Amino acid sequence: MSIEPARTAGSTRLILLGTKGGLRVGGEGRANPSNLLLIDGVPYVVDCGYGVSRQLVRAGVALNTLRYVFLTHHHSDHNLEYGPLLYNGWATGLKQQVEVYGPPPLAHITDAFLQSMKFDIDIRMADEGRSDLRELICTHEIDHAGFVCRMGEVTVSCLRVRHPPIENTYAYRFDTKDRSIVFSGDTAYFPELATFAKGADVLVHEVMYRPGLDALVKRVPNASTLREHLLASHTLTEDVGRIAQASGVQTLVLSHLVPGDDPTITDAMWSEGVRKHFDGRIIVGSDLMEI
Repeated sequence: MSIEPARTAGSTRLILLGTKGGLRVGGEGRANPSNLLLIDGVPYVVDCGYGVSRQLVRAGVALNTLRYVFLTHHHSDHNLEYGPLLYNGWATGLKQQVEVYGPPPLAHITDAFLQSMKFDIDIRMADEGRSDLRELICTHEIDHAGFVCRMGEVTVSCLRVRHPPIENTYAYRFDTKDRSIVFSGDTAYFPELATFAKGADVLVHEVMYRPGLDALVKRVPNASTLREHLLASHTLTEDVGRIAQASGVQTLVLSHLVPGDDPTITDAMWSEGVRKHFDGRIIVGSDLMEI
């Protein structure tokens, strides 16, 4: 689904790969959290929820063109398919190095996955003449806010946000030659994020719908502890509107929807609380939407 005309090959394209928050799989056609920036045709993947490989293929991106991966934090709905994405790129002919950025223990997680696949990797190198996947992955651990990296005309910075009990959880900002795009990552209401997003063209912000939360916790056995976690570590619709208004962004994209598998919640319902505080453009994200 595309909400805007396709941009030229030499521009920055934003495609939402997975828009459902949480680790539950299935339900109303939403994949788990992941985003794609195509910058001058080069893919930058932000988070690797379950289904990211399939969604990249559906978005027309060959897995062997994988180049940059950014992880906001290490909850499973954001990194469950991180290792398999690397492997799937390699299985389809990946040759170039993949640079991966994210908080600790990124290096350990990467090494552990590659070790778990050692038998298969070694066999395929010997039997099929493949290169060594382990030599193609370069990890960069992030443990503070500020500058992350620069690739040509692309500058990436980060902000540590509030997502208890995980300490190292980051929002990312990508400043390119034609657009500035901010991903909130998972976060509770965090006013500092508005400052981080100042002047951006697009803010992709997680969102939680309070009435939907009340319905969600009634369906699960760990209702009391889940409710406490969600309220402490995610952002309600009204507060997302406050952040967007304070940041002055042109376009707010609601993604990482919690709950993201409740078909009774309409786009108007997601937007209603946000609109109380934000007078800009609101888009309720859906999988494979280009913005």
